[in-house]
This record gives sequence, structure tokens and C-alpha cells, in this order.
Amino acid sequence: MMLRTGARIAFVACVLALSVSLLGCPKRPGVTQAGAGAIGPSAAVAPSPIPSTTPTAPRMPTVSAPRVGETPVTRPTSPVEARAQAGPGVGGPAPAPAPLKDVFFDFDKSDIRDDQKAALNDNVSWLKANTQAKISVEGHCDERGTPEYNLGLGERRAKALKDYVVNAGIAPDRIATISYGKERPFVLGHDESSWKWNRRGHFTISGQ
Repeated sequence: MMLRTGARIAFVACVLALSVSLLGCPKRPGVTQAGAGAIGPSAAVAPSPIPSTTPTAPRMPTVSAPRVGETPVTRPTSPVEARAQAGPGVGGPAPAPAPLKDVFFDFDKSDIRDDQKAALNDNVSWLKANTQAKISVEGHCDERGTPEYNLGLGERRAKALKDYVVNAGIAPDRIATISYGKERPFVLGHDESSWKWNRRGHFTISGQ
């Protein structure tokens, strides 16, 4: 009887000792086996993180500021250039076309050329249609010659034009004449390309 009791005590003691030994053993850290040939702590590979299921905000595109030199620099446009670029009818009313035409002369001449009679006839037609209008005929010359000589030549040219218009049926009291000689050139220049435009008779409306 005493033998059985001793055996039971010994069995219980062995079970307790085995349980204590099992609880006291430290747990080995989870290390993933490295590949063949790897040696040392650096051969250990940490477990891969679990991918997150949280949606991330989309990246906004980055807009860089323009660099110096990319934007061309332009100088301000002057008012004269602005009107020229705008074209007719922009920036103010366009000037009304002159109803009367100029007549041009040969060098040192006051005779009316055949190729200028069409312009004179148009002026006569306008005067007949506008019976209340009065005009002034200006005589002009190119820059060659003295001021005194050109004043006389301009006067002869203005008188020749008045005589033509009067002979076409316009009352003489509607027409005044004046000579400016070479003092008011129509085109600036010192050769024939300018002089031919300055030898002229100019018609202006003086009253109605």
C-alpha cells in the first residue's frame, strides 16, 4: 500500500517537472531561412509587410513656373503704331475723301496737260452739282528756282486752272486763286520723284 502511494507521488512529481521545463523554454524568433550560401545575421530576411487596403489620394500634377527667358518681352506700342495696326475705321473716324482733285504740271510750265483734263472735268462736274460751293485754287511749285520766281509761276498755274473751270460753265465769283510757290511741298524730296508731285494746282472748298 505504501509502495503504490509512493509511485503515484513520483509520477505527479515528474509531470510537474516536465510542465515547468516546457513553460520556461524561450520562444525562438521567427526568422525566414536565407537562401543557399547566405551566412550570418545579414542573411535573415524580414517578413514582407501586409499590403494596406486603404485607398490613397491620387497625385496632383506638378506645374512648374515659367523660367526666365521663356516669355518674350515686347515693347509698348505707340499710339501712332496702334492706329496703323488697327486699320481704317478703328481708333477714330477715317478722314472724308477730298471731293476735288489736284492737277499736275510740267517743269516750269503753266499749261494744262492733256492727261490732267479728266481730273479737271471731274472737278467741274462736282461744282455743277454743288451750286452753292465756292472754291480756292492754289498754285504750287517744286523747290527749284527763287522764291519770287516760284510765286509768279504758282500764280500762273492757279489762273490757268480757274480759266479752264470758268470756260466750262462755273461762275468766276465762285473761284479764288492764291500762289504758295515752293513753300508748301506736297512730297518731301530733292529729285524728280518728289518734284513731279509738287508742281500742282490744289483745289479746296472755301465756303458754301
